Amino acid sequence: MGDFHQNGIITTLHNLNRRPLPEIEYELQVFSRMRPMTLILPSLYSELQGPALPGIVSELQQVPYLNQIVIGLDRADRDQYLHAREFFADLPQHHRILWNDGPRLRAIDEELKTLGLAPTEAGKGRNVWYCLGYTLASRRSQAIALHDCDILTYSRELLARLIYPVANPGFNYQFCKGYYARVAEGKINGRVCRLMVTPLLRALKKVLGSIDYLDYLDSFRYPLAGEFSFRTDVVHDLRIPSDWGLEIGLLSEMYRNYSTNRICQVDIADIYDHKHQDLSAEDANAGLSKMSIDIAKAIFRKLATNGVVLSSETFRTLKATYFRVALDFVETYRNDAIINGLTLDIHKEEQAVELFAQNIKRAGDHFLDNPMETPFIPSWNRVCSAVPDVLERIKAAVEADTEEFRSLR
Repeated sequence: MGDFHQNGIITTLHNLNRRPLPEIEYELQVFSRMRPMTLILPSLYSELQGPALPGIVSELQQVPYLNQIVIGLDRADRDQYLHAREFFADLPQHHRILWNDGPRLRAIDEELKTLGLAPTEAGKGRNVWYCLGYTLASRRSQAIALHDCDILTYSRELLARLIYPVANPGFNYQFCKGYYARVAEGKINGRVCRLMVTPLLRALKKVLGSIDYLDYLDSFRYPLAGEFSFRTDVVHDLRIPSDWGLEIGLLSEMYRNYSTNRICQVDIADIYDHKHQDLSAEDANAGLSKMSIDIAKAIFRKLATNGVVLSSETFRTLKATYFRVALDFVETYRNDAIINGLTLDIHKEEQAVELFAQNIKRAGDHFLDNPMETPFIPSWNRVCSAVPDVLERIKAAVEADTEEFRSLR
């Protein structure tokens, strides 16, 4: 059962009385007449063969208010792209698949690379960036929602609650972040958020003092959630990371561009479960280890752009402070698990904390060693300034792929 408490400096929209889904969807249908809506699905081809995405597509077939669904397809050859077309063919909404590895979109990507305007690495950030570009080019939406394709507990109510705050013309929110309890199969999940991000933010406050940006990030109940929505106008000036810092980077961009009263978070699910990453303690370039490093670097970069001076001494102190704060959180979550009849492995929790402490120092060292690093993908405003017809060319490439293979479905 949700509460009505407002914590932090952004608005929290709760799920107080389990409002019937048909009521919400009816209102969204009304809103859609003046504010058309698009859903973006960034997907790996492998997720088409996983347990979650078939259920997501089945739920989306019942959604009455979407004007468009944009699917970003990564790591797919020609036959896999054709299979993806079959897979999504039953969606009743207008939908398009961006074959990111196809020759047409690859050619555009290579041209942008020569200008220094393309994403520097493959991943979700790159996929999302091109989907946003296509969505701008299509001119079919004024509100956009985005969620992952590995949600095992998906219900279309998640989408309805996620997009409602930016679709409702009576609300002034430009951006909405979804949140939920990461509890499934009798366990508390979400280790990177629980044991790394929140303790890191609290430790940074102890070391650096009160900073509005840290208070802002600490206001989000689940800052790493891959579910968010925004008004289409937001997209033009967004600069997002291409690595695991995507979610933190996006929150940072919203902080840079908008007042906090235009930003909210909403409770979108009682239970949320998706595929889990390995801790990968032995490999800093994989799993939760790489994720924690990328996230820490994203936070440090943003602090630096706000004028905070960071040094080796800062990061040594931060590592020690984080470690103590995080261990206190382990005890907190242990007690929370016990009172709710859940299991929580203290040994594994503390192993994760030890790894994250090391990775915070690694991220700090990387930040100091690479002061000129520019990890953000350029905004679409900048790209369009350099290549004025790029959005139309992306749209034309997607339509050409659609038409070329239409008869092969």
